[in-house]
Amino acid sequence: MGFNLIPVTIASAAAWLLYTLILHPLFLSPLSKIPVPHWSCHISPLWILYTRKYNRQNRTLHEAHLKLGPVVRIGPNELSVDGYDALKTVYQGGFEKDQWYSIFDNYGVPNMFSTLSSKPHSLRKRMVSNAYAKSFIHASEPAKAQARAILFGRLLPLLSASSSSRQTESTNTKGTNTNPGPEPGAGIDVFSTFLASTMDFITAYTFGLRNSTDFLRQRAYRDHWLQLYLARASHGFWPQETPRLNALASRLGMGWWKLYPSWVDDANAEIWAWNWRLCEGAREYVRTHQKGVSATTTATVTAKEEGQGKRDAADEPVVLCAMESGIEKERLANGQNSILYPTTILQKDASVASEILDQVLAGQETAGIALTYLAWHLSKSAFLQQQLRQELLSLSPDLRMSAAADSTTLPPSLPDPKQIDALPLLHAVIMETLRLHAPIPGPEPRRTPHLPSPCRLGDFSVPGGVRVAALGYTLHRNAAVFPDPEVWDHTRWLASHTSEAQRREMLRYFWAFGSGGRMCVGSNFAMNEMKLITAAIWTNFTTHVVDDEGIEQDDTYTARPIGERLILRFVHVE
Repeated sequence: MGFNLIPVTIASAAAWLLYTLILHPLFLSPLSKIPVPHWSCHISPLWILYTRKYNRQNRTLHEAHLKLGPVVRIGPNELSVDGYDALKTVYQGGFEKDQWYSIFDNYGVPNMFSTLSSKPHSLRKRMVSNAYAKSFIHASEPAKAQARAILFGRLLPLLSASSSSRQTESTNTKGTNTNPGPEPGAGIDVFSTFLASTMDFITAYTFGLRNSTDFLRQRAYRDHWLQLYLARASHGFWPQETPRLNALASRLGMGWWKLYPSWVDDANAEIWAWNWRLCEGAREYVRTHQKGVSATTTATVTAKEEGQGKRDAADEPVVLCAMESGIEKERLANGQNSILYPTTILQKDASVASEILDQVLAGQETAGIALTYLAWHLSKSAFLQQQLRQELLSLSPDLRMSAAADSTTLPPSLPDPKQIDALPLLHAVIMETLRLHAPIPGPEPRRTPHLPSPCRLGDFSVPGGVRVAALGYTLHRNAAVFPDPEVWDHTRWLASHTSEAQRREMLRYFWAFGSGGRMCVGSNFAMNEMKLITAAIWTNFTTHVVDDEGIEQDDTYTARPIGERLILRFVHVE
């Protein structure tokens, strides 16, 4: 009688599964001593996957940190961390990005944001970072000309047309508006208007004004595009959080059955085609209108005048030129030895398009969200609007529209960007909005490095290969740093109300743009456009809430208003 191996094999497999899935993670893993918000987190990722799938992650993790401390185990191989020390450890060197970011690849090639390893990320960032430096933006003639055209040629005329009355500002010293304000029932949706504004700003800077979007005036296409973008953005869970399961489902379904609707792929394809056309249009403009363009110049470049007329500085595609110049420098310097050779150099057009699409989408949505919440808070305080307008009128020249202005009447110049940047109240209201309503409050996952000895996170030793993340939602609600953290209080950022030491501590915890070498490359551009848009609007109008139903912020990685709308009424101020 032969020996039957089947029972032994089954018993061995069962023992291995018991050890791997239960005994080791629950008792023997270096992570087993780290507190968990739910008992299953030691042995299963289902708890955290459930909170992510049903948009409960940020608030749930915040509550977990309040209860359990700065380091929390949320899965067998995943941690959530909080506090400045953990932030510094994880995001300022040695922790590479998690595979989670690969979903942000476009056209089959990585971009700066989706690149997992630090070295290729640094090379990609170097190609374009100068175009996003604060000093460069403030001195950029194209950026100034683009802002002037968008603000006075598009945004302000649109808001003016929506306003059927003018008022003389009158607010008493107690902050009570003595003018009763507009009649209820009228207004415009500022969420879509701000998304249109920020899209026009970022595409003008990227592709040049004549090759950029005109979402503020082309409402039909803007609404179609936003429907595509906002709808597809809600279906990233399966490919992002469970990529293997998603790939298996696609294979088993022979390409026709997936874990998300098929129209999501169609929406992505249309957005990719739209972006590719913008890139090609900007390249064609460079070929026919510019000669010897420097990607780092801020002055107007001499144009061909043979039948084409003088080139408008606003039409310079600053970001696209910077990227293509950077790629060419890398090709000439390192050629096939460059670590970017297989992607950025060999697939230059696709790489440029991938990078630009990521920057355009991120820049448009995040700034649009922030402006929506800023407008909401300002619209609830007539006194604060009056204070802000008084500060804005100190600009020289100021941003007031002419009484007879229309979309063809542009002022000769805007105030110096440095002057706008230095306005304390304007800066304070934007910073507080970014704190309480961070457009990206969700976790930014990294992987612990494989080192000879485990890294330390708080009181715990953590081996290599563990997914770990902090989140802005929790950092911005540290009551020791931000007293009454759930209250929108712009005065916390004013020198007249807090000490320099307090403001320095707040800045250490301020994470609207991330931190370290991977922080948002476009943060200076975003702050500049938000300040310009805010200054232009509240110089000329008072705003009043008509309908803010659904203004609560969604509990997602990128957090929009759950209603995706905010209706305000605009009234001219003399």
